[in-house]
Amino acid sequence: MINELFVLILLVLFGAMLVWGFRVLPRNGWQMLATLPIRPLGNGQWQGINLTWYGLLTANAYLVALTLLIILLGAARVSLAGVLLVAVLLLSLCVPASRLVARLVEGKAHTFTVGGAVFVGILAAPWLVLLAGRLSGAQLPVLPVLAAIGIAYAFGEGLGRLACISFGCCYGKPVAQCSSRVRKYFRRWHFAFHGETRKICYASGLEGEPVVPVQALTALLYVLTGLLGIELFLRGFMATAFILTLLVTQLWRVFSEFLRADYRGTARFSAYQWMGLAALPYALACGLYFHTAPAAPALPQLLLGLADLWQPGTLLFLQGIWLVLFIYTGRSSVTGASLSFHIHRDRI
Repeated sequence: MINELFVLILLVLFGAMLVWGFRVLPRNGWQMLATLPIRPLGNGQWQGINLTWYGLLTANAYLVALTLLIILLGAARVSLAGVLLVAVLLLSLCVPASRLVARLVEGKAHTFTVGGAVFVGILAAPWLVLLAGRLSGAQLPVLPVLAAIGIAYAFGEGLGRLACISFGCCYGKPVAQCSSRVRKYFRRWHFAFHGETRKICYASGLEGEPVVPVQALTALLYVLTGLLGIELFLRGFMATAFILTLLVTQLWRVFSEFLRADYRGTARFSAYQWMGLAALPYALACGLYFHTAPAAPALPQLLLGLADLWQPGTLLFLQGIWLVLFIYTGRSSVTGASLSFHIHRDRI
């Protein structure tokens, strides 16, 4: 009963978050979170640096993913030290890869790619788990850890699409340019972005244009997949949870790019689609190979995972990771700002 209650609470919580994001974030005024003055320009003007909703929502999505990873693996009686080490190793690899792969594929130094980071993470995850087990001196059951990583990734990218809505990136094709069948579905349910500093506006000139809500479709599908993955994980179906989350997310990555209008490289079939396809047989092979490895000793117990989460060291770790990620992804390098300050003379 507690497992179903946990899944229901997540469904309600994340459902409310997504509905809010779909309704509010495309509006003008939801790209910049704050602007900080960093150096004087003279004449009372200051150069500013923009902190974005993209960074806040991205850091929040990573936080949710890490929290669920800790809960699930704690429930499976996996060493907390090993779990935290796996998280650090994965983030240390994938976060820089999100920018490096974008530079290699798109030729852009000031953007991020979740698809490229995920591909790198999928390739490295089994071996990082083994490395973390050796470094921590704990016996880490590889398949349960991979299953938890797959579930955490589904939630992280699903909720992370709210950040894409805020910035106006990863956007869909104009509804008017789609086939009659696609127009039928998205004539009423679409996104229209406003704000000249949003990527869809300055890169494609689509301000105010109804576009296919690819970010919303991705968010809904991935969160629902993550919820199903949690249910399977807590029932002990580790291989199924791992393969399901990777299969759904990567197949959707391949298909959804046909609905997107943002630049994905010059090839008709993008590098990210090839990455998604290549990840599938690799993930299946890992699932089959590690299926014979030592597994968790018994069915996961959710209360054990919640106890691992509710520790000062774990909470401080999560707060530190959130802050680092917000600073890394939240400082806008493609927008600038100038500020001025004045005195309200009628109040002195």
